Amino acid sequence: MTYHPNPLKEKLARGETAYGTCICSFSPHMAGLAGNAGFDFVRIDNEHAWRQDESLENVIRAALLAGATPIVRIDKDEPYLARKALEVGALGLIIPEIKEASEVEAAVRAAKFPPVGERGFSTLCFSGQYGTANAAEWIAWSNAETLVGAMIEKPEAVDHIEAICAVDGLDFLLFGPADYSVAIGLPGPDKDHPEVQKAIARTAEAARAKGVHLMIGIAPSWKNEAEHYAALGYNMIEVGHDYSVLARAWQGALEEVKR
Repeated sequence: MTYHPNPLKEKLARGETAYGTCICSFSPHMAGLAGNAGFDFVRIDNEHAWRQDESLENVIRAALLAGATPIVRIDKDEPYLARKALEVGALGLIIPEIKEASEVEAAVRAAKFPPVGERGFSTLCFSGQYGTANAAEWIAWSNAETLVGAMIEKPEAVDHIEAICAVDGLDFLLFGPADYSVAIGLPGPDKDHPEVQKAIARTAEAARAKGVHLMIGIAPSWKNEAEHYAALGYNMIEVGHDYSVLARAWQGALEEVKR
């Protein structure tokens, strides 16, 4: 079987903006719906969930069938999770809580086969076609096509952002305004706070200088926000998540019916 290029990576390489959403429910139906609705990627959030079971694999497969690139956010400092997520079909990883370049280097090592990294080898998995894949072809494809991303959500990360962006093998950054707000002492998430906006802009400047792609989340109705971040260079726009989109739709429908 021939391995195909990662469509998200191809789109970004063409200089186009990619649009995605986040799957928090771990429902394969939501992942499939997102792909059929036209999203380029789905970010499957396994950081704020305990889904180290077959449910992750089911969500990934649903996304792949619907044409959306599955990106999985995993816990930091557990390198085996990178291998496991990639083996069940993830085409990208996001590592949270990044503070310095050495942590990104560790993430790349965990996600890539030698000589790029130190990922353990076995084709006995979904990605390896259950042992039927050509091993050399699979290794080369995995190293070339799977994406590695880092969360920028701590002031320490922004302080070291130039060094972080210089790490070989880093493909994109996801800026987390909510965690950043709390980390700098704000009472809660405040994306519009001047210090948060300053960090978002500095991250974008450093990433653009090194050819690193940029992801950020927006609310579904915030068109002006999307334009603002696109102007800064954010080319991976995440439009809400399944919970927020469904909640808004249900609340709006209920209010309309009551009226």
